[in-house]
Amino acid sequence: MPVKRFVLATLALPAVLLSGCFGIDASNFDDRPNVGPCPVAGALYDASRVVEIKGPERHENVGFTGAIEGVRGYCRYIGTNPITMEIEIDFAFGRGPKAEGLSHTYPVFVTVTRRDRSILAKERFDIPVTWPADKDIVRLTEKVPGIMIPRANETVSGSNFEVIAGFDLTPEQLAYNRSGTRFTINVAPPAAPQ
Repeated sequence: MPVKRFVLATLALPAVLLSGCFGIDASNFDDRPNVGPCPVAGALYDASRVVEIKGPERHENVGFTGAIEGVRGYCRYIGTNPITMEIEIDFAFGRGPKAEGLSHTYPVFVTVTRRDRSILAKERFDIPVTWPADKDIVRLTEKVPGIMIPRANETVSGSNFEVIAGFDLTPEQLAYNRSGTRFTINVAPPAAPQ
């Protein structure tokens, strides 16, 4: 499945600017090393999965599901330049017994934070997914290019920031995730008793 490229809208925040429409192309950079580490890239645990349930919490009532399986970040900055970053998010999407149709749209967010402190910028976008008729699971990787994080001066490194991805959940979905209840992506029915 081809990788889709998302463009993050420009946000008018002095601390962080998410913008652009081009991914990081290493051939455009010189060979000097970064002046520090890249920001941590990851998934917010409470928002790393989504389960649609239609009715009581039982296997036969599971609709569409989604999980973030991994997040990788790539960055570049030298001298006093801002941090230019791109992330790749690995997803697994499932169709349970109550899923209606072969396509579903998942709302997702990417947030830049000052590490363990505050949200500096957040962008939301949708991921449309279509399943082949004979499949219940689709895996894909989405690229989010053009994340630009200005630095106050050359002593500010990427270790001061985090870039976090997650599903944009309703309060009920968030409460469900925090409850610890799990339905796996593989939505095969339970084994028959012997």
